[in-house]
Amino acid sequence: MINVGIIGSGFIGPAHIEALRRLGFVQVVALCDGSLAQAQEKARLLNVPHAYGSVEALLAHPDLHVVHNCTPNHLHAEINRQILRAGKHVFSEKPLCMTPDEARELVSLAEQAGVIHGVSFVYRQFAMVRQAASMMRHGSVGRLFAAHGSYLQDWMLLETDYNWRVDAALGGASRAVADIGSHWCDTVQFVTGRRITEVMADLAIVWPTRKASVGGSQTFAHDEHARYEDQPVTTEDFGSVLFRFDDGSRGSFSVSQVSAGRKNRLTFELNGSEQSVAWDQELPQQLWIGHRTKANQTLTDDPGLMNPDVADSAHFPGGHIEGWPDAFKNMMAQFYHAVQAGEMPAHPLFATFHDGADVMYIIDAIVKSHQQQRWIRIER
Repeated sequence: MINVGIIGSGFIGPAHIEALRRLGFVQVVALCDGSLAQAQEKARLLNVPHAYGSVEALLAHPDLHVVHNCTPNHLHAEINRQILRAGKHVFSEKPLCMTPDEARELVSLAEQAGVIHGVSFVYRQFAMVRQAASMMRHGSVGRLFAAHGSYLQDWMLLETDYNWRVDAALGGASRAVADIGSHWCDTVQFVTGRRITEVMADLAIVWPTRKASVGGSQTFAHDEHARYEDQPVTTEDFGSVLFRFDDGSRGSFSVSQVSAGRKNRLTFELNGSEQSVAWDQELPQQLWIGHRTKANQTLTDDPGLMNPDVADSAHFPGGHIEGWPDAFKNMMAQFYHAVQAGEMPAHPLFATFHDGADVMYIIDAIVKSHQQQRWIRIER
């Protein structure tokens, strides 16, 4: 069995644990949180045998093979450094870190450590996203003309919506782009096999001041009896980005955390010389295929209908619902097969620290483009 430690037990930590337990050959043996008391309570609820109140204590746990970093953004870089220095395989939540310089440092440290390294970009793991990528590789879409789409949420719609992500010191200089635009960029680069090389961005703050709960509030939670204090906002709620790929094709995407009714709607459409493909995360089992001279198609994630090279990403017969937790399982399975093999794959399907760093470079360019109101080339 592969022994795993989890650092951080907020919204995403338990999702990691659930996915790992579905693999069957991985066991979560230790959990770390902000204090020992917090860790012990969460470990009890999640049935994890050992609890620690510091990263150092968790890393000293005997026979620990892999560590997952599920902490808030501002802690990612330093904790990833600690894990790498301890010689453990590491799986980090995104963003990989807070700055491009940190990203370059972490990639270098990971390579020097010789460990398996992954970043939690999950949307590339949906069966129909994998199918779209396979169709691109095999030429079904033809020459890429354009890519466009959006990632829309509504959890920051209200003036009283506030959590640590709004604080630039904790969440970073960018919020909507870094938090969800990062997923869009990784997904579309994965599907197309192209790299975004230049961006032109326009970002907006819809609530310059938000009302933060004095008692603190968790992500996706509302308290009718909370007392509030005004907090200035410096990170964007909405953004639109034009971009250019390395092959000369173009694209655009929008991100929003203030789109009422949109809970987690990542969509993309690719237009090629032969056909178009489009996918919507809130309808994850369907891939729309557009044609000029015949009826359009809707392909569902039936392994018998998918391209053979990606059929294993759908685990049940057609018509059996699969979604976000199953994509998360796909991601963990790929990462842990690499851990079992003891080396990074030549062409990993899971996002690595290289991919996490690449998205950091794109986000940095988007922020600079908005500030300078001009096209910015990605500095990789």
